[in-house]
Amino acid sequence: MESLKLLISAYACEPGKGSEPGVGWRWALESARLGHEVWVITRENNRPGIAAGLAAAGPAAGRMHFVHYDLPPALRRWKRGGRGVHLYYLLWQWGAWRVARRLHAEQRFDAVQHLTFGVIRQPSFMGRLGIPFVLGPVGGGERAPLALRRHFPWRGWLRDGLRDLVNFSVRFDPFVRGMMAQATLILVKTPETLAWLPARHRGKAQTMLEIGIDARPDTEQAVVRPAAEGLRLLYVGRFLDLKGMEFGLRALAALHARGQAATLTLIGNGPEARHWQHLAEALGVSASVNWIAWMKHDELLAAYAAYDAFVFPSLRDSSGNVVLEAMAGGLPVVCLDLGGPAQMVDASCGRVVPASGLGEAEVVARLADALAEFASSAELVAGLRAGARARAGQFAWRRVVARVWGEGGLGYAGVVGDGRRRFVFGHA
Repeated sequence: MESLKLLISAYACEPGKGSEPGVGWRWALESARLGHEVWVITRENNRPGIAAGLAAAGPAAGRMHFVHYDLPPALRRWKRGGRGVHLYYLLWQWGAWRVARRLHAEQRFDAVQHLTFGVIRQPSFMGRLGIPFVLGPVGGGERAPLALRRHFPWRGWLRDGLRDLVNFSVRFDPFVRGMMAQATLILVKTPETLAWLPARHRGKAQTMLEIGIDARPDTEQAVVRPAAEGLRLLYVGRFLDLKGMEFGLRALAALHARGQAATLTLIGNGPEARHWQHLAEALGVSASVNWIAWMKHDELLAAYAAYDAFVFPSLRDSSGNVVLEAMAGGLPVVCLDLGGPAQMVDASCGRVVPASGLGEAEVVARLADALAEFASSAELVAGLRAGARARAGQFAWRRVVARVWGEGGLGYAGVVGDGRRRFVFGHA
């Protein structure tokens, strides 16, 4: 495979971290492991973590180059605590493009990719370099269905209402419009974000998630559950209204009403903790719900073997790292047909519950149906455990990045096969 010289814009980029920082680092690392020479523009505060990551990166480190850029100290102080962060990010992107322009004059890159932040609402100017420009993967077009927001507190209604308004208005933002027009390939995380794109840009868009996972040894043995204990369910994550655990708790109560034993463990914390606890009491299931505020990551990975299914009824996650982690740990997943989790889960590793166009009562009933299916067959759960591990393997980091920069990948084939002028690909 011919080596390319790639430039990556990754505002967030730091090894050993989850979410956006981890995405920035792993795409850079895996692109280098594929044999490409990779240059990354990122923030100054990522320098110590990157230095440690390079020391452990092996031969790929010799093909990785980092340029650290930040705005003046006065502006960095101004954004602390979230104040002015969006304007700061816009100015950083403009400054990063100016750095990229100087770098390109020296290095003559074959292509440029904007990675983080991976949100379609926030512009990148890297398309102005005049070389093949890969935008994403980006999300942000996901939307919690109005019919399922009834349980939101007023702050949640306000938050999602403002988000809907921004998602509508940003389609007219000249910077965002220019970014989409300049992109030669747009990678979107979910079908919802694909639908958000203006129709004229969808022909150059592909759906793929940005997250990946490292292979885990298949050594954990599922804990055999006594029949009297019933189904053991797990949720891990922030306690937020948009995570949909209102439906999860009601589905647990519906399962009990059918005479099927089940317990639910929730690991995490957040503003909805008190509300969820009160709801569990009101539903009469509090004795079957366990609350764990925090757990070390290594302990969490080992804990997956003690449960039968991972319940994640989120209303608008664009990715879902914890879902992929649970599957890698051999835990079947039950999620809604919304956002990123629905792109990872299929019938081989869990159940995707219809939610689009349905009301709350219908969603709860369908969640309960899926859980009842698990409760009725230990053999089914065992098969789905194996399926979860296999499905997670399809999201190994190298495989994810190779879809773009591997031989035959969307970006690589376009740059090499068409004279480094434009991408040629079919719409999925």
